[in-house]
Amino acid sequence: MGTAVLRERAYRRVPWKNGGGTTQEVAACPSAGGDGFDWRVSVADVAAEGPFSAFPGVDRVITLVDGAAMVLTVDGAEHRLAPLAPYAFPGEAATDCRLPGGAARDLNLMTRRGRAAGSVRVTEVAGALDLECAAGAVLLLLPVTGGLSLAGAGGGAEPLARLDCVRHDGAGSVRLRGRGGVAEIRVAPVP
Repeated sequence: MGTAVLRERAYRRVPWKNGGGTTQEVAACPSAGGDGFDWRVSVADVAAEGPFSAFPGVDRVITLVDGAAMVLTVDGAEHRLAPLAPYAFPGEAATDCRLPGGAARDLNLMTRRGRAAGSVRVTEVAGALDLECAAGAVLLLLPVTGGLSLAGAGGGAEPLARLDCVRHDGAGSVRLRGRGGVAEIRVAPVP
């Protein structure tokens, strides 16, 4: 597939499993929708406090991208999420959400245990950032602050809006230019 730019305005809206809201699906594999994914990346608007949907057998990483704070109680333990600090937890855990600063927006990575593994890291770009992707893996880059662009082979650049996604499949490299923060998401199949 190589490298593609996915625009935030074109992400598909998907209802939450518990009916409490919707999420914008950035990318998934397979891309048929529903809960049959090996992995999925999405952006959710969280307007009200309450329980999270349960995803048995799924590992989750959540990153607060808008809002002052989000407090998750995961299997009875409280975790205060700071902006742009990824937090990992099991999808089957009883999870409740409080919003002490009001509505929030978060970036989610979900990987099906035994089929895919993934990670999320927020990195600051100051001029240029080159990232490598391994064979068989997927690299997704979503600007979370500032102004970034995808550097083209001929020296040009494609501007990226906040929460647009650069998706690169398989071995190769991607170069971002500009200044700002980017969520770097890596996903690979489990052998």
